[in-house]
Amino acid sequence: MADAVQVRKALEAVMDPELKRNLVELGMVKDIQVADGRVDVIIALTTPACPLKSRIETDVRREVLKLSGVESVAVRFGTLTPEERVKALGGDGEEDVSPAQQLSKVGKVVAVMSGKGGVGKSLVTGLLAVALARAGNRVGILDADITGPSIPKMFGLTARAGGSELGIFPVTTALGIEVISIKLLLAQEDAPVVWRGPLIGGAIKQFWKDVVWGELDYLLVDLPPGTSDAPLTAMQALPLSGVVVVSSPQDLAGMVVRKAVKMVEQMKVPVLGVVENMSYFACPDTGVHHELFGPSRGEELARAASAPLLAKLPLDPTIAKLCDAGRVEEYESKDFESLAAAFSKVLAERSADGYARV
Repeated sequence: MADAVQVRKALEAVMDPELKRNLVELGMVKDIQVADGRVDVIIALTTPACPLKSRIETDVRREVLKLSGVESVAVRFGTLTPEERVKALGGDGEEDVSPAQQLSKVGKVVAVMSGKGGVGKSLVTGLLAVALARAGNRVGILDADITGPSIPKMFGLTARAGGSELGIFPVTTALGIEVISIKLLLAQEDAPVVWRGPLIGGAIKQFWKDVVWGELDYLLVDLPPGTSDAPLTAMQALPLSGVVVVSSPQDLAGMVVRKAVKMVEQMKVPVLGVVENMSYFACPDTGVHHELFGPSRGEELARAASAPLLAKLPLDPTIAKLCDAGRVEEYESKDFESLAAAFSKVLAERSADGYARV
């Protein structure tokens, strides 16, 4: 009859599908009990909502049942501590885990980016957050556009972010979306942030490490435009599950955004989808679509990114008024509903494929 040592040895053949290392090496095997042909195993996951739980359970059962005398296998699940999770993900251990991180459990982290400014990247971030929140998810937004933050204005946030010895506390929107932005930490709303690259990168890291996010299903990261220090820092320092790329129909915008796509590919982060903003204007009198910035290039960019085209959003005066008034959470349109449905579908498919890094 096999014993606990043999069971643990057998579990070295079970790989975490995302981390590509075995469960024993990752410290995920917490307890093994063997009695009368039955083996009971406790596996600690990186997060309780791990979408690959059933696959891990199947692999554990398969390997343990190969052992002599084992007739049945019961698998129970726990959760790694924040310190253990950092080690499993490649960190340095306890000294890397801040008090805020110990109090936070963040599921999927999705960045929204564009190589060019002015294409509506922050708007898309806000719309995706609203869509996820309306679907019942716990959502946060990390505004990584340090020198040009616009998320607080869009959501009508005027209160300053608080804090304690535990960390920084985000400000909550009407729908319950947790938001952190440099704008929420400044004494004056219009105070400029005149910082060099290293300081901006440090602020992005601090927003991840020192903000008490609590329990989130999704954290959206509104990246600044371009392919320089700030986006690079975010992709290296944050455990991104993927990136949504935002563009507009102009050929110049498409060219710059393709550079951003290549950067994402070099960083080995999956592109979850492409959104073309300002794709057309629908005449309110006739309903005719006018392509004010030229013919759509959304499908072309999506093919280049090997990702689905999530939506072609129109120029809509209604959403401009709502954003200016801080009421983006009230926006309703068929285009918004299509974007929300397409994004939710992609997240579900990527989780099933093991793309989501949690």
